[in-house]
Amino acid sequence: MTSASVIIEPATSGVLDEVLAIEQACFSAPWTRKMLAAELSGNQFANFLIAKCPDPLSGSLALAGYFCFWVVFEEVRLMNLAVLAPFRRRGVASRLVCAALETGITRGATRAMLEVRESNHEAQTLYRRLGFRQTAKRARYYVHPEEDAVLMEMAPLQVSVLCRQPGA
Repeated sequence: MTSASVIIEPATSGVLDEVLAIEQACFSAPWTRKMLAAELSGNQFANFLIAKCPDPLSGSLALAGYFCFWVVFEEVRLMNLAVLAPFRRRGVASRLVCAALETGITRGATRAMLEVRESNHEAQTLYRRLGFRQTAKRARYYVHPEEDAVLMEMAPLQVSVLCRQPGA
């Protein structure tokens, strides 16, 4: 599978069960069904994207990951990004983040912000590669386990050169 075979599309309520399963598989303190449903259909600022990829076993398209982000006036707020383990390191997360940044630019946003677990070096590397920089830390921001958050920002908001590469 290449990142070119990743299909990014808006999520619908019909994928809530699959998104919940991904959430539970990827996070130690996952969002609940109610929280996900509220983001999917009850938050005017929320945007929800899913990534579909060919399943290596069946060849059919499988839901590989999702991304929830907000566009609030001039800011893109990256909320939750999750990709199932068998689909990681294949460009899925990059494609989801790039799509979110493009959406933000289209809607007039000028910066993007996020928090990430201090121990999540893989995610921090992804965000740095796409143009984010660390701006601060928040002590004991996360629970289960308790951990500091690294705050990252992209200002001005721009779509990375990596996003413009074929299959990125």
